[in-house]
Amino acid sequence: MDVKTIAVIGAGTMGRGIAYAAAFGGYNTVLEDVSRHVLEQGVAWIRQSFEEGVARGKVEAEVRDRALSLISTANNVEDAIRDAELIIEAVPEELEMKLELFTIFDKFAKAGVIFASNTSSLSITDFTDVTVSRDRCIGMHFFNPVPKMKLIEIVRTPHTSDETVATCREVARRMGKEVVIVNEAPGFITTRVNALIGNEAFNMLEAGIATPEDIDKALKLGLNHPMGPFELVDLVGLDVRLKILEYLHQTLGEKYRPNSLLRQFVQEGRLGRKTGRGVYEYPQQKAAEKKA
Repeated sequence: MDVKTIAVIGAGTMGRGIAYAAAFGGYNTVLEDVSRHVLEQGVAWIRQSFEEGVARGKVEAEVRDRALSLISTANNVEDAIRDAELIIEAVPEELEMKLELFTIFDKFAKAGVIFASNTSSLSITDFTDVTVSRDRCIGMHFFNPVPKMKLIEIVRTPHTSDETVATCREVARRMGKEVVIVNEAPGFITTRVNALIGNEAFNMLEAGIATPEDIDKALKLGLNHPMGPFELVDLVGLDVRLKILEYLHQTLGEKYRPNSLLRQFVQEGRLGRKTGRGVYEYPQQKAAEKKA
């Protein structure tokens, strides 16, 4: 299939990053969110990210200008998906929300459209079985921050066609990404492994084995991880990690039981960078929130 227009549903952290990648790849890109404020923030973030890329010499000015000219916005899903050949949902990990969206996609999208989900843990078939053409449903799991992270996990269900996989692989290539193909399973590859590492880091912290700083330093210098597990969970969001672990615990068993200290931090509102405090504190984020 020849993809010309990509609709991205959800303008939060992942959605805005996916819209950046789509426009960078030369696709007409429609970004949608139910919140006008979040949508405006998303577009501003995309513009700033392209400006930073130019300043660092990573993006040419002509590429920035062309990409920004390809981005438009929509305030409802029906308008966003009307002309798209590929729809990528990037809403929170709530099964009911995704079921509702894929029902709308099936009803209002034009014929032959590919329906993709950016879910990081849920089984794709749990919310795509409501569609008529299950062969055009697939997972495209991007990573945060999308402009810098090279990987996309392409997740095929038992019904996904080879043509759908090939089309999404080509889209990823034009976005400048590398892909791995994963047969559908809870957590795919990276989420399953990373959830175990992060949960064990919390187990060690709770047991008083080492400080967060030293645990992060050990994994970065000893295992060559680019970020420590606590740095990463603060970036992703402790609430997001907890939901993933709860789902993996439910579907894969006891080894994924969420650590109690992680639960406590989430209950206290310590969600990471987005709230100014997670495992670590982020004074600049707190100051920005007070100013806003």
